[in-house]
Amino acid sequence: MFSREVLQIDPLREAERIEGEIRAGVLGDLRRRGVVVAISGGVDSSLVATLAVRALGPERVFGLLLPERDSSPDSLRLGQLLADGLGIRYAVEDISPTLAAARCYQRQDEAARAVVPEFGPGWRCKIVLPPLLEGDRLNIAQLVVADPEGNQRRVRMPSAAYLQMVAATNFKQRTRMMVAYYHADRLAYAVAGTPNLLEYDQGFFVKHGDGAADIKPIAHLYKTQVFALAEALEVPADIRRRQPTTDTYSLSQTQEEFYFALPYPEMDLCLWAVDHGTPATEVAEAIGLTAEQVRRVFRDIEAKRRASRYLHAVPRPVRSS
Repeated sequence: MFSREVLQIDPLREAERIEGEIRAGVLGDLRRRGVVVAISGGVDSSLVATLAVRALGPERVFGLLLPERDSSPDSLRLGQLLADGLGIRYAVEDISPTLAAARCYQRQDEAARAVVPEFGPGWRCKIVLPPLLEGDRLNIAQLVVADPEGNQRRVRMPSAAYLQMVAATNFKQRTRMMVAYYHADRLAYAVAGTPNLLEYDQGFFVKHGDGAADIKPIAHLYKTQVFALAEALEVPADIRRRQPTTDTYSLSQTQEEFYFALPYPEMDLCLWAVDHGTPATEVAEAIGLTAEQVRRVFRDIEAKRRASRYLHAVPRPVRSS
């Protein structure tokens, strides 16, 4: 019978296995001296940094904290907490000036004003998707805006405004990766990516942004398993207690609001069930939903897999005649 126990692993044994893969991949296959890890203050990047230190030693791990105008102060605080605890060298680089020069914020504001004409200085925003469990949804994005007094409203986004908003926001992840590779090049290090299996499988990353890396140590781990390893390896409790967030828009935004149909514990189980052919009725009983709600989540998982094929695709050279 299907249960939440399907995701249970021996965290210390798995950590040792991953550490061996990091050593073999970085020092052997890639012939790099160490790794650069962009630390966001979230559990995924914190676990990757911790595994890298255990695998290579703190002297071979370089951390990057890359805040920008819309980042939560908690991201910097928790990132520094982790880096100091691990004893690694790290740099704090505010990428806001680079983003401003690329007109990231201007383009975001233009997209918001296309939907809410009065959007201007002092306003904040985020993108959300409609709830899935209430019925099959069209993934039509909605813009949530807050005026300077904090009054919020939600407006449906036309496709052009949505695409511009996302395209402008993607500057953030791509700029962070550009800085990561600068440091990797100067140190002769590899860049370690931080996506977990749920994010990697479902396309919750930016192509050539946080989706780019030389090694991805936890892309095979469900988010539930990431938390299990983080606890076993004593990642600071403040980081483990932090709610998974995109930390991308000026209004606080959860990953569930922006992308996933359910909180990560249930999404992990649904993803496992899809891959193992588990009937929706068994999953529903285990996670407290109806079978039809689980089927909606299954359909959403498959739809995201189709949509994210482009994100996973490698460059396609034209063959010589």
